[in-house]
Amino acid sequence: MFHFIEKKISDRVAELVRAQFGADATVALEQPKQPSFGELAIPVAFHLARQLKKAPKAIAAEIVAALGPLEGVSALEVAGNGYINVRLDRGAYGLGVLRGGGESLPQDSGKIIVEHTNINPNKAAHIGHLRNAVLGDTFVRMLRANGRTVEVQNYIDNTGVQVADVVAAFHYLEQKSAADVEKLLNDPAVRFDYYCWDLYARVSSYFNEHPEALEWRHQTLHAIESGTGELAQLATTIADAIVEYHLKTMDRLGIHYDVLPRESEILHLKFWETAFEQLKQRQAIYFETEGKNKGCWVMPASAFKEQTNEDTEDSKVIVRSNGTVTYVGKDIAYQLWKFGLLGKDFYYRPWKTVYITSAHPQPEGGGPHFGGAESVYNVIDSRQSYLQDVVVAGLRALGYNQQADRSIHFSYEMVVLSPGTAVELGFELSEEDKKRPHIEVSGRKGLGVKADDLIDKLIEKALEEVDSRHPEAPADERRQVATQIAIGALRYFMLKYTRNSVIAFDFQEALSFEGETGPYVQYAAVRARNILRKLAERGQALPDFAHELNQAAFARQLAAEDFWQMLLIASKADSAIDRAVVSGEPAHVARYAFQLAQAYNNFYHGYPVLTEESPEKRTFLLWMTGYFGAQLERTLGVLGIAVPEYM
Repeated sequence: MFHFIEKKISDRVAELVRAQFGADATVALEQPKQPSFGELAIPVAFHLARQLKKAPKAIAAEIVAALGPLEGVSALEVAGNGYINVRLDRGAYGLGVLRGGGESLPQDSGKIIVEHTNINPNKAAHIGHLRNAVLGDTFVRMLRANGRTVEVQNYIDNTGVQVADVVAAFHYLEQKSAADVEKLLNDPAVRFDYYCWDLYARVSSYFNEHPEALEWRHQTLHAIESGTGELAQLATTIADAIVEYHLKTMDRLGIHYDVLPRESEILHLKFWETAFEQLKQRQAIYFETEGKNKGCWVMPASAFKEQTNEDTEDSKVIVRSNGTVTYVGKDIAYQLWKFGLLGKDFYYRPWKTVYITSAHPQPEGGGPHFGGAESVYNVIDSRQSYLQDVVVAGLRALGYNQQADRSIHFSYEMVVLSPGTAVELGFELSEEDKKRPHIEVSGRKGLGVKADDLIDKLIEKALEEVDSRHPEAPADERRQVATQIAIGALRYFMLKYTRNSVIAFDFQEALSFEGETGPYVQYAAVRARNILRKLAERGQALPDFAHELNQAAFARQLAAEDFWQMLLIASKADSAIDRAVVSGEPAHVARYAFQLAQAYNNFYHGYPVLTEESPEKRTFLLWMTGYFGAQLERTLGVLGIAVPEYM
């Protein structure tokens, strides 16, 4: 509702500014510093002052006079040096919320692609992958709540060095055949992605000690790229098995995808060759005949210096002298496909719970269509910023400036551990390490935190709390509640920090029922449900709110400032989501959920809803309880957090 009012006022003022002053000014609304100033502030007069050569206060007075009465607004006041403060009609506002006025706004058409997770299919997912996936999934939920059409992609690099190293480890180090690996996969005593985790650490260490063994990697990469022979078969078996584990891990967090584009198909369907021809034709790259990059196809520094802000004269290698394409080259081809600019497409087949790309036509025919987006968000950690900038520069060099502008690197910082959590997860720390603010981990060295281990530990600790509070409940029910609390705690912890913050994950902080945590917000939603449940247990039905609460009743109840402020914050979900989408910060939605929970907890402790004697006030309090609960649950849904039956 609040978002609807904001937009209506903003549009009306913008229309008047154009008609009366012949100016196109951005009419952004602000939150007044104090509630006593009203619900909204319009600073447009300050933006017009220089253009019109008038004092902002005089311009503001002209705007107020010309606007006249606005539906849902009780007063417009010129304040300070030129602000226009807006006071809403409380009775009309409350009735509008009750009737669901302005709950949804039409959005611009056009598909958005969000690519996230993108775990190398060579071992189990780790804690850093969880931040990527939770951020990406929540951004998708935000966009969909905002009325946008979103396609979720999870890119699978099944031909890269990481997969090749595990294949080489099985084949050369352990001397296992494809049949041996299949036996491992079918052995219920073996957790295959964990087995590969340890094997990857072993082979990495072996390569460090025996650099000559790197030839295994080169031979394996060549076999994978050709797609023939036992090594290629082994790579397919391993990668597919690991991806299935990754999908199961992410499913525990409520994270799903529409399509899994695979690098193997990018190679076999010659996506790169098509992009390569485009780059050559547009002279976006050239063949280097001298210097350190002799024999390579390179992008000149002039093409990407401005995009990357790198003060360099070095060209960027796109194709190496041995004919192999770099990651950047393949990413340019992939990005062109995402925007529908490549002139090629994958084939698709259903696989597990998702569609996966194929290099071959499928018997079922047409099937779904993927790609061809208006905007693309790539959720990749901040260490890849330079390479992402070069990809965008590649689009610009091809003349696709509009698509380059809509190619967004949704970056984030790494996840580390608090010392206490590191110890709980089995790390042996020195006394010096225990005093550090955080502990960094390394998957290549086998010192990472497996995602499923973290989730299991969170569930175990949440279950201890649930068991102590509800020992009489059935065991499976208690476990389900503990799982919902654990997942809520994990997702909220990953989301409450802005993307450019390094996160030091801590069990105790994440699972706390107090403070800015997932369980705190979940608890508020459970409390709202409990009041309505108690009403039903007494054999009483909810009042007919639409019949019993009219505009005059809302005006009387909302004359109380605390009720008014509570309703305002509860009605700002759309506004909070919209601002978070614009800023690209899921943390803003997490913060709003916490503020909403705080407001409800104040309401819960301040007003005994079921024992209220005044019929009108009791009806109003019951309506507020239901509305608060619905807004809390809706906001938690955008964060991917469930509401347990009890806590």
